[in-house]
This record gives sequence, C-alpha cells and structure tokens, in this order.
Amino acid sequence: MRKSEVLAAESVACLNKALCHLKDIWEEIGIPEEQRLERTNVVKNHIKGLLDMMIAEEENLRKRLTASIESCRKELNKVCLELQMPPFQEDRSNTMLQQEKDIRTCLEVMLKEKSQRMQALKALIEQDQDLCDILCSEPYSISASSVPSLEQLESLRQHIAALTAEKEQRHSKFVELKKKIILCMDDLDQLPETSFEKDIVCEDEEAFCLSKENIDSLKVLLHQLESKKAENERICASYREKIQELWDRLQISQEDRDAISENMTLSKKRNMEALQAEVNRLEELKLRNIKNVTMAIRDDIAVFWEKCFYSTEQRQAFVPYYDDNFNEDLLSLHDAEILQLKQHYEDHKELFEGVHKWEESWRLFLELERRATDPSRFTNRGGNLLKEEKQRSDLLKSLPKLEKKLKAQIDLWEQEQRREFLVQGQRFMQFVTEQWELHRLEKEREKQERQLKKNKQTEEDMLYGTAVRTPTKRRFLGSMTPCKARKGNAVRTPVRGKPPNPGLAERNKENICHLNCGISGGLKTPSSPQRNFSINSVASTYSEFAVIVSAESVQSSEISPRPLSQSAPQTS
Repeated sequence: MRKSEVLAAESVACLNKALCHLKDIWEEIGIPEEQRLERTNVVKNHIKGLLDMMIAEEENLRKRLTASIESCRKELNKVCLELQMPPFQEDRSNTMLQQEKDIRTCLEVMLKEKSQRMQALKALIEQDQDLCDILCSEPYSISASSVPSLEQLESLRQHIAALTAEKEQRHSKFVELKKKIILCMDDLDQLPETSFEKDIVCEDEEAFCLSKENIDSLKVLLHQLESKKAENERICASYREKIQELWDRLQISQEDRDAISENMTLSKKRNMEALQAEVNRLEELKLRNIKNVTMAIRDDIAVFWEKCFYSTEQRQAFVPYYDDNFNEDLLSLHDAEILQLKQHYEDHKELFEGVHKWEESWRLFLELERRATDPSRFTNRGGNLLKEEKQRSDLLKSLPKLEKKLKAQIDLWEQEQRREFLVQGQRFMQFVTEQWELHRLEKEREKQERQLKKNKQTEEDMLYGTAVRTPTKRRFLGSMTPCKARKGNAVRTPVRGKPPNPGLAERNKENICHLNCGISGGLKTPSSPQRNFSINSVASTYSEFAVIVSAESVQSSEISPRPLSQSAPQTS
C-alpha cells in the first residue's frame, strides 16, 4: 500500500475519532438529539467544503499541467520544424508531471540551439556583407529571419572563406597596380583628374572597392599611363632631334643650349613642354602667317567662351587674347587655350548643352505665355491655338525636370571646378528661381491691371449704360451674317432728360446696391447730380446684368504680358 493511501486511512480514522469525541462531549453536556443532529451536520458540511476546495485546487493543477503540456508540445514541434529536426518522441506511460518536465527540458534545449544558430547566421551575414561591399559582389542568398540548417551554415562559412581569399588576392593586385600608376603619374607630371584616379591615389587602400571591374579599370589606366609615357618619350626624342637640327642650322650659342640641357635627357611632361617651346622658338619660318592664324584661333576661343559661359573676368584673365604683338609665343598660348577650352567643353558638354536647352525652353515658354493673352489668337483657324497650349503645358512639366537634372550636374561641376557656376553674374539655380519669380510677378501685375480695367468698365456701364459688344472671336470665326440678339436681352442706352422708370428702378435696386458695394473696394467715381440716366439702360433683371458683366470680362482680359529681358549667361 502506498504511503498516501495509509495517510488517507489515518485521516478517516482521525475523523471518526473526532466525531466520537464530539459525541461524548455532547452527551456529557446533555445536548438534545435535535441539536446533536444540527451540530453533526455543521461538522459534515465544514469537512465536505474543505475537501471540495482541496479537490478543486487539485483539479485546477491538473488542468494547468495539461495546458502546459499541450503548449510546450506545440512550441517544441514548431522549433523542431524550424531546426529541420525530427519531432520529439514522448513516453505516454509517464505521469503528467514527468511528461511536462521532459517536454519542457527538450524545448529549452531546442530553443538554445535555435538561438545559437541565429546568432551564428547573423555574424556570418555581417561578414558576408562586409566582404561584398569591398568586392562589390552580390551577398549570399540566405534568409536572415529563418532558422538555418547546419548544412546551410557550413555552406555560408565556405562562401565567406572563398570571398576572404579573393579579397586578399585582389588587394595585393591593387597595391601593386597602385604603385605603378603613381610612378607613371609622377613621370608624366600628371595629377589625379577623375574621381576614380583620386580614389586610387588619395583614398585609404582599405576603403577602395575591390570589384573585378575596378581591378580591370586599374589595369586599363596603367596601360594608358604607360602608353602615354612611351608616347611622351617618343615625342621628346623627336623634339630633341629637331632642336639639335635647328641649333646647328641657326648656330645657337653653347650658353643657350646649356639652358635647356636638363630637358634634353628627361622625358617628363614639363621636359616635353620645354622641348616643344624650344622647337616653337626656333622655327621662325612659321612666323609668316602668324597674325592670320592667331586671329582665327581667337574667333574659335570667343565661340567656346560663349559655349562654356565664361565671365568677363575669365575672358580678361587670358591676357594674350588682347595682345597685338603677333609672334610664335603668342600663337602657342592661343593654341594651348583653345585646346584647353575644347577639352573643358567636351568634359562638361552635357551640362552646357542642358543650360542652353533651358534658355531656349524658357524663351519659348515666355513667348507662348504672351501669345496666350493675345486677343488675335482667336482669329486662327489652323489649330495652332491648341498646339500652342499643349506645347505650353508640356514646357510647364519639362522645365522643372530639366532644372532638377541641371542642379545635380551643376553641383558636380562646382565640386570639380571648385568655383560657382554663374549665369548673368549669379548662381544658375538662383537665376532660374528669379526668372520664375519675375514671371509670377508679371502675371500678378497683368491680373491686377485686368481687374482694375474690369472694375472701371463695370462702373462706367452702371453710370452711362452698356454698349453692345460682340467678341472678336465670334466676328471672325462665326458667319458673316450679323448675330441676332434676343429681344429680352437687348441693351438700352440712356435717354437724356427723361426721368427713370420708377418700376424698373425698384426692380434693379438690388443690382445697384451690389455694384456699388463691389466698386467701393476698387476705383471710386464721384456721382454727379447733373447726370440723368435710366437704370433700365443697365439691365432689366439681375440675370441680364450678369450676362453683361461676363461679356465685359472677355474684352478687359485682352492685355499682353510684358516680356522678360534676357542676356547671355556667364560663369565665373
């Protein structure tokens, strides 16, 4: 027999003993049978309530255990599925407590395994991303939110090891190519010009992107520099041969020859330029047509100044342009200047053409805006009115897009040139903003003028009557037969000396009050007691009055905008 069963039997014996003891006490006291029954019932109910409460607590414990087992079992199955492991095999013969303990212990182990795998995955993904950033390659394809299998983690580790080896190999190649490129640039007296060259020479080696394309670009750049260096050596050799020939022919003194002796052995860029200058100095036969050649080059320089938006200060900075002492040196300076201008224009051709395109689009937009307010536009029967309106609408959409694109190009241009891109002495985007603002102010001014004219015309119509006005558009586009006006809408002119009709005046009292209130905010015309007019000359009803005012607004809107003055843009 179990100890619990023994304890239960002892509890029953203890209860019986207690009841017997109570019976003896009640008999000794002499408590009647009815009261004994009541007291015995109280004891029974008390014990029964206590036992029921204990049973309920134990039942609740069993329910909690069952719920816990079910919850842990579901979570354990889910974790096993994520870890790609077989489900947990339970021993159904165990008690509920043992089952709950076994499942919970297994769940804790699985959750720990899941956590370790996710931490390992996160660290490996970070390593892979860092290597991909350096090598400019695509990251390893694996989900960062799903639990990886052991095979996936191992595959990712092997991938990272391969990337690391590739990085070391490319870095060694980069360092080797970088040294050669710097030596070639030094021999050529060439500074880094493009952003790529600056990244190679100036930036930290660890920050350089070791992509396959960049390594190939390094090889191409080195080949170009070596080819340029070989070409410089070839050109310098030809210059030396020519100089030696001219020295001998012109019997140049040894002192003059010694002045450039250094350039006769080295082949760097400055040596090549010095040799070229010496050749130009010695070739006096080319001085025959030097003036005509120089003037032609000046014409080309002026054209490129305009294309590149050179300011007056920049143009004046090239002093040889204004020198009338035509000689070989002057010609050389002009040659160098035109070459530099052409190269500068080609380097930023897209930007310069974009600015020119904006200017042309802006001029066309202003012209279309002017035409939109030209009364004669209604006389056209060829469909140009719709075409112009569509063209103006397209320009309203394309101009902001072009300005946004130009802003990005100008920012890059200013970074490279280390100066501001100016138009008409101010930054281009500020110039564009001011042009839009001037256009807006001009439109506002025209609107105010039309409103003033409309208010004035309305007041005059109230005072003197409304004349019949047929819009120009109808006169040209409609039939040549005169338009028939409806009798009810006929406008009558004032009659001098005849008193106004009291009935009509009473009917139009509202119209007069409405117009006087509207005009009081605009132009005010003093009333004259000597003027005698009929209120019937304005309109017999308010609806007729509204038709008249609408017709007047068409006539008063025919005011053309004042064109904006424009001048050639410049940069400084």
